[in-house]
Amino acid sequence: MLKNFLTVGGWTMLSRILGLVRDQLLAAFMGAGALQDAYQVAFRLPNMFRRLFGEGAFNAAFVPLFSSVLTKEGEEEARTFARRALGVMLLWLLFLCVLGEIFMPQVLRLIAPGFLQTGERYALGVSLSRITFPYLVLICAAALVAGVLNGLHRFGMAAAAYLAFNVVGIAAILFASPFLPNVAYAAAWGVTASGVAQLGLLLWAAHRAHFGLMPLWPALTPRIRLLVRRMVPGLVGSGVGQINLTVDTIIGTLLPSGSVSLMYFADRINQLPLGVLGAAAGTTLLPVLTRHLAAGEHDAAHSAQNRAMSYVLILTLPAVAGLLVLAGPIMIVLFGHGSFTEHDALLSAQALRTYAIGLPAFVLVKVFSPAFFARGDTRTPVYVGIGILVLNFLLNLLFMKPLAHMGPPLASSLAACANVACLAILLMRRKALQVSGTEQFRMLKTACAALLMGGLLLGAQALLAFPSGLGVRILWLGSMVGLGAVLYGALLHVFGIMNAANILARFQQRLRKRRA
Repeated sequence: MLKNFLTVGGWTMLSRILGLVRDQLLAAFMGAGALQDAYQVAFRLPNMFRRLFGEGAFNAAFVPLFSSVLTKEGEEEARTFARRALGVMLLWLLFLCVLGEIFMPQVLRLIAPGFLQTGERYALGVSLSRITFPYLVLICAAALVAGVLNGLHRFGMAAAAYLAFNVVGIAAILFASPFLPNVAYAAAWGVTASGVAQLGLLLWAAHRAHFGLMPLWPALTPRIRLLVRRMVPGLVGSGVGQINLTVDTIIGTLLPSGSVSLMYFADRINQLPLGVLGAAAGTTLLPVLTRHLAAGEHDAAHSAQNRAMSYVLILTLPAVAGLLVLAGPIMIVLFGHGSFTEHDALLSAQALRTYAIGLPAFVLVKVFSPAFFARGDTRTPVYVGIGILVLNFLLNLLFMKPLAHMGPPLASSLAACANVACLAILLMRRKALQVSGTEQFRMLKTACAALLMGGLLLGAQALLAFPSGLGVRILWLGSMVGLGAVLYGALLHVFGIMNAANILARFQQRLRKRRA
């Protein structure tokens, strides 16, 4: 599982780095204002549906069923099920896409009510949303094909294909902008074109795996009915985070112009560890848990769950400490150029700190949700999710005026913490989550190591003030990040969480095997 975790995490990290380059171009060309706000809302809409229907509810219901059919009935039955599911998904999504294109003005009134105050943002938002909305169909189909590849334990290509989104997006911004009204139009067309590229790459990978997925005509077979029954309640349960972000966007449009942009760029930095660790944990844990539970290996399932928790906390907690201490320099170095001023970067850093508070909770949701999905329970997260949605909305209303662009991120972080607490309590009551005293002490030591590292990094920042000049700032920030990594690694070794000598020995042994 660790190998697959690192494979998915590595490809996702590369995708996030390219995404960072894409976001830097968006910030430099559009800054934080009406144009950027309109584009971000246009992209948020299909992206929300992608997370809900594609990576969220559908994947949570499809992967366990597909893995079970593959294990018990063989490849041919599993392929037929996947092709039938693809046919049903495409019919539904095409219908949804047509409705969206027709009623986009009304949809924008709902998700971006603040745009109505200025007709320019509203008209631009409608035009851009109509360009990006077909991405929904393409990327949800791609998510199904990726789920098949994950079920076949071919995690590498499923994760690597998502690089296409950022590669195509960067190319569109750089090369298509001169031929379109503005950069926002180029970026919007890049979104839809990237969906074509991703789906094509994944279908090619499935064909190479001798698992062709030409869709079958939709038919509500008993197995498809079971898939739909499991998927529908999961739309809320697995998509709480995305729905909360959409609520944040709605509230953000009611704040001063540019607030949506400030929150977006902060969230993009927060998504670097969240996307890498959350995607890796959720993607690799679900088929592993499903396989152990199908074989009646409950102790192995508990062990896998605990290992996933340990991995994500070891990697997430230092990210929280680093983001809290270095948020300002990070945002200035990465985005404080061109139309996105240094003042904008510092405002966005405030939102980043409030997002970072909830980072461990956001990732742990990805670890706890598969424990329900692997047992065929997609209903329980729904009931939790409804409560979390209400809580997030109330917190948004409470924070939006006094905290402005920091209000929605803080509301999401606190709601995520409540979400994790509820899921953990329910799993423990069902004996589906058993964490030994030794494991709990290990997690406590990990938190202490991250806290100490953050304190030492804060002291180093006080001694070495943030310089001026981009080149020197990049060196300063790189040195601080490197110092934090060294300090954290040393503390993990001192606390007995990881043994540096053993890790080095294993790494050398693997190198010798590859050379042999």
